[in-house]
Amino acid sequence: QVQLVESGGGLVQTGGSLRLSCAASGIMFNMYVMGWYRQAPGKQREFVARITSGGLTNYAESVKGRFTISRDNAKNTVYLQMNSLKAEETAVYYCNAQLGLVTYWGKGTLVTVST
Repeated sequence: QVQLVESGGGLVQTGGSLRLSCAASGIMFNMYVMGWYRQAPGKQREFVARITSGGLTNYAESVKGRFTISRDNAKNTVYLQMNSLKAEETAVYYCNAQLGLVTYWGKGTLVTVST
């Protein structure tokens, strides 16, 4: 059974930082592209960042220079360090695992950025 379990969300003030974690089980973690997406209230889910099995990363333009994605294959965990958070980044953040056409999603963790 595949599980992606996000943690680390919460309430933070504008300009603050949070570190999200996603622990994966039931997959060959080191083979998967791992990503983070987010969905703000009333909006569609959008891409935030991804990291390949080899450690290559790419980011949405809106988070470049502020967010950092990383992975620890020994712990089957992917992280998202978020700095200089903005109020409009309040959203549910979802972990994603992808290998070819196979995709898994976590249930999400809520990040609330207050002004």
